[in-house]
Amino acid sequence: MLTVDYERLRLEAGDRLLDLGAGFGRHAFEGFRRGASVVAVDLARDELITCTNTFAAMALAGEVPDGAAAGALQGSALQLPCADACFDRVIASEVLEHVADDGAALAELARVLRPGGTIAVTVPGWLAETVCWKLSEDYHAPAAAGGHLRVYTADVVRTRLKVAGFEPYGTGRAHGLHTPYWWLRCAVGVGDERHRAVAAYHRLLVWDIVRRPLVTRLADRALSAVAAKSLVVYARRVAGGEEAGRVAA
Repeated sequence: MLTVDYERLRLEAGDRLLDLGAGFGRHAFEGFRRGASVVAVDLARDELITCTNTFAAMALAGEVPDGAAAGALQGSALQLPCADACFDRVIASEVLEHVADDGAALAELARVLRPGGTIAVTVPGWLAETVCWKLSEDYHAPAAAGGHLRVYTADVVRTRLKVAGFEPYGTGRAHGLHTPYWWLRCAVGVGDERHRAVAAYHRLLVWDIVRRPLVTRLADRALSAVAAKSLVVYARRVAGGEEAGRVAA
C-alpha cells in the first residue's frame, strides 16, 4: 500500500533514492522495483533486517531491472549517515510527526538531497488525526515511545519545507478508507484490535488491498478528499537551500 506517487516524485531508473523511516520497506521496495538505487534508513534494526532480506529475495526472483541496487542503514532523521547531496529523490513517510525538532530533520534531508532533487513528505491528514487525538490519548502518546507529537495542516508542512530550502510543487491525499478504521479503534480502545467491529473493518481493508475493487477505490477517493489518513507534499530542493535549512535549524 503506497502513499507516495512516484510519477509526482519524478523517480526514474538509476536515481538514488533515500527512504527515511522505511520501516519494513514498502516505499523502498517500489523504488527498487522501478530501477532506483535505494537506501532504506530507520531506527528499528529488526525492521531493517527484514527489509534487507526482502531486497535480496526480490533480486533473486528477478523482480528488479539490471542496475538497480538496494541497502539499509540504521540512523536518525537528525543525523543521517549519508554524504551531502548524495540522493536524487527522498521519501520521508510518516516521520516528521514523531520527531521533536522537525525543522532540523528537514534541514538534514536538504543536506543529503542534491539541488534540483525532489522529496515527498507524508504526515497524517489534519482532520483524521485531529479526531483520533480527541478520541484517544493512547493513540498519540507517550512521545518517548514514538507517539505523535503534533498535528499538521498542509500549509504548515509547506511552510516547514520552504524554511528548510525546498520549493513545494504539489500536494496529494491518500488512504481515506483507512480513516474510519482508526477512528473506530480510537473509540473502542486503540489497543483493542480484536474488537468485533475493528476486526471486521480490518478484513475489509485487507480485501481492498488485495482485490482493489471499484467500489472501495471510489470510496477511498471520496474519503481522501475530505478526511485523508495521509497528506503528501512534494517539493524540489532549490540551489543553496541547504544553507537556509541549517540556519533555520
